Amino acid sequence: MKIGPFLLPSNVVLAPMAGVTDRPFRMLCRRFGAGLAASEMLSADVRLWDTPKSRRRMDHSGEPSPRVVQIAGFNPAMMAEAARRNVDAGAEIIDINMGCPAKKVCNRLAGSALLQDEALVARILDAVVRAVAAPVTLKTRTGWDRDHKNGVRIAKIAEDCGIQALAIHGRTRTDLYQGDAEHETARAIKASVKIPVFANGDIDSAARAREIFRLTECDGVMIGRAAQGRPWIFDEVNFFLATGETRAVLALEKVRDIMRAHLEDLYAFYGDETGVRVARKHLSWYCRQHPGQEVLRNRLMKIQTPHEQLSMLMEQFETGLGRAA
Repeated sequence: MKIGPFLLPSNVVLAPMAGVTDRPFRMLCRRFGAGLAASEMLSADVRLWDTPKSRRRMDHSGEPSPRVVQIAGFNPAMMAEAARRNVDAGAEIIDINMGCPAKKVCNRLAGSALLQDEALVARILDAVVRAVAAPVTLKTRTGWDRDHKNGVRIAKIAEDCGIQALAIHGRTRTDLYQGDAEHETARAIKASVKIPVFANGDIDSAARAREIFRLTECDGVMIGRAAQGRPWIFDEVNFFLATGETRAVLALEKVRDIMRAHLEDLYAFYGDETGVRVARKHLSWYCRQHPGQEVLRNRLMKIQTPHEQLSMLMEQFETGLGRAA
């Protein structure tokens, strides 16, 4: 699959997730075969960029091409300026967020709140596409609520404005992340446009990914929450789609090495204090893959230094976690 001039190594990609898809996690998922990994959502208000959090979200040092930055906002001129600045800073694809359901985003008429104003959607998309030579993509939902599913109209507007790929989360804004994702809307969108379409929502296994490809006839699938604590899901899906066979369960030694390398990358990226805090949620997700590890998880949540965090984790692999598995 191509997006603009970029030929993706896989059509199984990582969904941008605030507080999750930082540079260490993006690079980890890319190493496991994610064809694309967009940054965490970045506000289009450049006045908010002079903070450690925003600077880290714009840091793509060492990332493989194509580097994707996701921006969110409600003002076409501000969105265009944000896109220009990110391209100047090294972004190779700009992704526009019209799918975030968070209240603090929607209350500012950004994210999925924009689905209520199709004219404004068109102005934003047109402004951003005209502002940069880089490809522009769009992540959105099926509509504002179940009585107002306008995903197909939004997709056609996007294609007319020059958007080069779409990702469709199979829920409305009011659904948040509740209930089962529906992918019939993604199928209808794919049948209505000629640009690449990714189906997103509740894709948590290789078999499910193949089922969604069959159901929607989309060009790709986008995996989000299922990659938390399991970044190797991209390898599992790619292998299954290519061979029809299921990957063997990762050996505990391999999981240990993945976790250790991930934590070390977090400490290097954030510094010791923040790195330990960020590592806690990833450790929680990793522990979720091993039922019965609540005690370990709770102990890891209280540790204050990288050395202690890593030491306890490695010790548990040699003792409790190894026996539990």
